Amino acid sequence: MRRPVRPLLLVVAALLAVVSTGVWLVVPGSSDLVAEEVLPLPPEPPRLADGPEAERCLGLLRFDPENAYAHAMAWEVNGGGEGARHCAALALVALGEPRRAAERLEAIAAASLAGRPARAAVYAQAAQAWLVAGDSNRAFAATTLALTLTPEDVDLMLDRALALGIMGRFEEAVMDLDRALQIEPMRAEALVFRAAAWRRLDRAEPARRDIERALAISPANAEALLERGILRQLAGDSEGARMDWERAVEVAPHSATADLAIQNLALNEAGPFRR
Repeated sequence: MRRPVRPLLLVVAALLAVVSTGVWLVVPGSSDLVAEEVLPLPPEPPRLADGPEAERCLGLLRFDPENAYAHAMAWEVNGGGEGARHCAALALVALGEPRRAAERLEAIAAASLAGRPARAAVYAQAAQAWLVAGDSNRAFAATTLALTLTPEDVDLMLDRALALGIMGRFEEAVMDLDRALQIEPMRAEALVFRAAAWRRLDRAEPARRDIERALAISPANAEALLERGILRQLAGDSEGARMDWERAVEVAPHSATADLAIQNLALNEAGPFRR
């Protein structure tokens, strides 16, 4: 249930990794990135509803969100309750209306009689929809509400750290990531995000430590390779940066991370004075 827009997490990570104090690294518009990456997936348990109607509605989300929305509306009329409203909200993300979706998901989470993990999961979905809509402040608020319900949820800590990073609140992002890594020390994703935050705080040494640790855990992690390439470029190692970015493209050729690596490779070829 947690991740109807799971690919967004990596897109935001890539965006955070590429925003740099350097003089030439490229940053595409975030709206262009998320437009290609949003892919609502059938939620994992806990769910707000079970049964054949729920299965059908959630099953439609991946391939036919318009039909999923229509089914959810009909299901609600026939007593589908919050399960139907939840499916309709998820369909709205896929239909390009993330703000409406986020508002509905927050309302569902606030009113639901489901257990704390289920309500936290819906708040997390709202937060990711807010990120798609470009409202990191609302995403931060939604993840904070979710964390009041499930305070040890590492995924939520990562979500909130990303929202904080987009807002430029990197020290607070590091605090959430520190906490996440205390619970799951081998979480490469958290190490990549923290490395990017350290870099934005001009803390190159802890950034390098975190990225090397992330790659020791997950050698084919494209986001880690992208970030290490940036750190190497900023340290004057253009050849090392090139190798990392080429490897990022190799391991994740059709991703937003690969697109960013390709753009950095082109700029690397153009020379250090190109912005």
